[in-house]
Amino acid sequence: MDRILYTAMSGAKQSMDQQAVVSHNLSNVSTAGFRAQLHAMRAVPVQGEGVLPTRVSVAASTPGSDFSPGPINHTGRPMDIALEGDAWIAVQAEDGTEAYTRRGDLEVDGDGLVTLVGRPVIGDGGPIIVPLGASVSVGADGTLSGIGEGESPEALVDMGRIKLVTPEQALLRGDDGLFRPAPDADGEVAALPADENARVASGALEGSNVSAIEAMVSMIDVARRYEMQMKVISTADENAQRANNLLSIQG
Repeated sequence: MDRILYTAMSGAKQSMDQQAVVSHNLSNVSTAGFRAQLHAMRAVPVQGEGVLPTRVSVAASTPGSDFSPGPINHTGRPMDIALEGDAWIAVQAEDGTEAYTRRGDLEVDGDGLVTLVGRPVIGDGGPIIVPLGASVSVGADGTLSGIGEGESPEALVDMGRIKLVTPEQALLRGDDGLFRPAPDADGEVAALPADENARVASGALEGSNVSAIEAMVSMIDVARRYEMQMKVISTADENAQRANNLLSIQG
């Protein structure tokens, strides 16, 4: 079969993969602290017999995430925090390991202090335990102050401190949407040390850094490139059928 089919098919498949990344970014345009996932394509020469300089396949890669800051939205909710600079919140992943997020919409449930999606927030000694129903406020350094349910303002107590980290290198996004440092030579992922100088702003949330307009334009562009690849496949099929007809007439 003509290698143009394989070339066009590889382009169509990679366009579909890129469309999935764009759709994922667009669906999180209103998710607090979300970091857009990047997607890139590179040309790869066709290998094997019958190589032609005009036949080039495409390979997709995900080089990382866009770590540019998102807009700060003031909510007035005491449990909402926006991280300043390059700071991240330490949370507990489903496998019990430490991971990091910029999502600062916190709440108190039966498991203590958690993010809105249920990730336990880590403090100095592990997940922070907060009495259910307590009124909690967050200081600029991540310190939690709270009043138990039904208690007077004089009963204000220190309930721990959120672990804030400032990574020196870019973090890697996991399948669960959380970020982690790159593994070492042995494949181990070490927890980052707490940054005592990291600061947060309470009563505010950092929005997603995804631009809805740019995501929509990218989606349209990828869809058109996919249609172009499918048109190439259709044209190659028509050319093959015409060639077969000519050969049958000559025979």
